[in-house]
Amino acid sequence: MLTFYHYAKCSTCIKAKKHLTAQGHLLKEIDLTTDPPSAKELADLVKKSGRPYTDFLNRSGVVYREMKMKEKVKQLSEGEIVRMLASNGRLIKRPIVTDGKRVTVGFDGGEFDAAWPLRVG
Repeated sequence: MLTFYHYAKCSTCIKAKKHLTAQGHLLKEIDLTTDPPSAKELADLVKKSGRPYTDFLNRSGVVYREMKMKEKVKQLSEGEIVRMLASNGRLIKRPIVTDGKRVTVGFDGGEFDAAWPLRVG
C-alpha cells in the first residue's frame, strides 16, 4: 500500500490517483490541507526522495504567492522551511507518494511508472 498525500480538489492529484489505481496500487489517502505531515515526517520524506527540500514547495500555489515565499525561501534555513510546510499543507507540492522507502513529489507519468510499476496479482 502506498501513502498518498494529496488535496482532493487538485487536478494533478486526481490524475496521479487515477494513474496509480490503474496500475493496481492501493492508496492510503491523506489530505495535505487538513492533515499535513509533521516537520519530522516531512524531513524524512525529503531525505528519502533524494531531492532538495525546495522541491517540496508548491511554487504555483496561491498561499505560496500570498506569503511571498519566493523571497522568504532565500533567507530561511531548511529546518525553518520544513516547519513552515508542516504548519500549512497548502505550501506543500502535491501529491507526495511513498511506500516508506521511496518518495515521489508531484506527478510525472514516467517517474511514476519507474517508481510505482504495475502491480501484478
